[in-house]
Amino acid sequence: MSDRKVKIATVWLDGCSGCHMSFLDLDQRLIDIAPLIELVYSPLVDNKEFPDQVDVTLVEGSVATEEDIVKIKKIRKHTKILISLGDCAVTGNVPSMRNPFGTEAIFQRAYFENAQTQQQKPTAYLPTLLERLCPVHEVVKVDLFVPGCPPPADAIFFAVSELLAGRMPDVSKATRFGK
Repeated sequence: MSDRKVKIATVWLDGCSGCHMSFLDLDQRLIDIAPLIELVYSPLVDNKEFPDQVDVTLVEGSVATEEDIVKIKKIRKHTKILISLGDCAVTGNVPSMRNPFGTEAIFQRAYFENAQTQQQKPTAYLPTLLERLCPVHEVVKVDLFVPGCPPPADAIFFAVSELLAGRMPDVSKATRFGK
């Protein structure tokens, strides 16, 4: 990319955080790439606002709420290379299993059928669920797909290393869906 530090962000939408755990599984390799990157936004750090100019953003999770749509559009606008990280971001995966049932059936199951006490839908902040949850690329342009549930740390490291070297990675040999 260049001699300056590459600004990297990670984002967590509707998923389990397993992709972020896999990112942390880079272990020593995180220390090795630290001089080359600046982590400017992530659930792993304290920044509250997505920055204006990010070189690479890794997005975990699917788009499940109206808030997610606004967030991913803002991220896309301010990111040079957007990566769908993990099967939820790439395909919708497990969170999309709710799609055939509709949001009201999901609320009924979660807040009434499975509740032992206080059977009621919350009245405080509850994000507006989309009727159909979708993968990231159905909302914004994605530059690279890194499948896996979660993707192995080696695949994430390969993708990030290639980008740091100025190359668009071919991750097809480093990962596959569900692995």
